Amino acid sequence: MRLLPCVCVLSLALPAAVSAQEADADALAKALSNPVAALISVPLQYNYDETYGDEGYRHSLNVQPVVPISVSEHVNMISRTILPIVYQNDVIPGTDQAGIGDVTQSLFFSPKEPSASGLIWGVGPAILLPTGTDDLSADTWAMGPTAVVLKQDGAWTYGALVNHLVDVRGTGDRRAEINSTFLQPFLSRSLGKGRTVTLNFESTYDWEAEQWNVPVNVMYSKVSKIGNQMVSYAGGVRGYLETPDGGPDWGVRLVLTLLYPR
Repeated sequence: MRLLPCVCVLSLALPAAVSAQEADADALAKALSNPVAALISVPLQYNYDETYGDEGYRHSLNVQPVVPISVSEHVNMISRTILPIVYQNDVIPGTDQAGIGDVTQSLFFSPKEPSASGLIWGVGPAILLPTGTDDLSADTWAMGPTAVVLKQDGAWTYGALVNHLVDVRGTGDRRAEINSTFLQPFLSRSLGKGRTVTLNFESTYDWEAEQWNVPVNVMYSKVSKIGNQMVSYAGGVRGYLETPDGGPDWGVRLVLTLLYPR
């Protein structure tokens, strides 16, 4: 009979604990939908793209650490880095390449609190660093402005991220001319229990070639816990509305994100 009170206490406590865990997962999922959230994270984003030309394909792993830094009472600086690790075959016909691509570094200066209307925004510089190995690098520095604006309304998050890069200095004989605009409209909806569905366009316009590249991604993600480590895992597919000649037709994306909430 002494066991009965313990069972009763556990039966009352467990739903509350589960509810708290789900609330934490939902809060982290909502923060992940916000590119300028004050959340340290390390996304490991795997991409596979198929049908470059006749038989070309590309594997890439983007290591994308996000680090918020408080620079004043009311403003955070959000550092977002993209380091690509690439293997591709027949993207350049008859050849294959493997190595590191050029790093993109963005810094967003963002108010710590949304505006009175609920608007969240950030602005700052974006820099392309010529860190890539042979045949995977533009061999030039590029820089320009970047900005993001979004709103989180209940279960919905919607907004857009943009940057514009122009080459400023070459480092080799293969120096590329860069004059490109990246535009990423996004829409996501929380499904509860740390789950989110997301639609985004990762559009790039090359002003030199006068050519669009427009992949559309549809993703499902869930925040969970592995031991003591909070993580988010995601998967999805993408199709290309427009590509340069010889560009891919479709692709797959898988993401594991390590989360470090404060």
